Amino acid sequence: MKRFVRYVLLMTIIVVILPLIIVKGCSTVIEDIVPEEKEDLTLKVYIKDADEVQEMSLEEYLKGVVAAEMPADFELEALKAQAVAARTYVYGRMKKFYSPKEDTHKGADICTDPGHCQAWTKKGDAMAKWGNLRAFDNWSKIERAVRETEGVIILYDKKVVNPVFHANSGGMTENSEDVWEGVEVPYLKSVKSEGEDKSEGYKVSAVFKEEDITKKLKDQYPDMDLEPEDLVDEIEILERTKAGRVKEIKIEDVVIKGTELRSLLGLRSTNFNIEKGENGEVVITTIGYGHGVGMSQWGANNLAKNGGTYEEILKHYYTGIYLDTIENFEASSQ
Repeated sequence: MKRFVRYVLLMTIIVVILPLIIVKGCSTVIEDIVPEEKEDLTLKVYIKDADEVQEMSLEEYLKGVVAAEMPADFELEALKAQAVAARTYVYGRMKKFYSPKEDTHKGADICTDPGHCQAWTKKGDAMAKWGNLRAFDNWSKIERAVRETEGVIILYDKKVVNPVFHANSGGMTENSEDVWEGVEVPYLKSVKSEGEDKSEGYKVSAVFKEEDITKKLKDQYPDMDLEPEDLVDEIEILERTKAGRVKEIKIEDVVIKGTELRSLLGLRSTNFNIEKGENGEVVITTIGYGHGVGMSQWGANNLAKNGGTYEEILKHYYTGIYLDTIENFEASSQ
């Protein structure tokens, strides 16, 4: 009996305890092998309001862009499309594929001025704007949109695209060359964009005084000999684009671009009509919001509501593109 007990103890030591001792002392067990972490890309951002340059990781920066550029209550797939477009936009500028003619960023890769680059907001400011009831859920949703598209960018013909976007196209996006003369881009073509009329700002009428518009026009175009009371009668829309936006307009004998008048008067879009009001004022009614080129954010949300994935949304608004990761793009470019 004693011999049997000794035998059992010996076998326990050999079969169970000894292997445990060996494994514990071994430095190559699975739990000791830590997978190599990817190094986050970092960029320099010129914070316009603070007039300072900050360095931050690309993916963290994108959360602030999505929070500032698109309503957080939009569909998740629309937010993902925005995250990919924003990542591609800034990556193209980090790598100097698309750079401003003048250094307006004080040496940074990008700025937070939405009129020049992309809008951006701090987490705290975004959450304060949303209020206590929605702040946590909204930020978590934005984090998910960025995380689930991590590293993904938009390519065309093996090149990083310049994925411009806007709020609302008014039902059809623009060809790039119709907005920026001479700049024809194969993936920035006019496409239908449905469901945008759900936006509160889809159709907006602005009222101007005749003398105010006349003064601005004369200051900008000194050759005009225009009286305020004759203003509306002297306006003729000469040409509209495929998307219905004003391409050229004649005021008296001066022909100007629709984009120029939009800029001069601060109009929401170049899809506008002009008429005289009952009390002599000028009423300009615009449809849509923004330049109309590339992805429409409200249109993207409509596609997402109807089951579209972020990839399908991006392929709808950017003709002929495909998606890949920054890692794969850089590896293939070496």
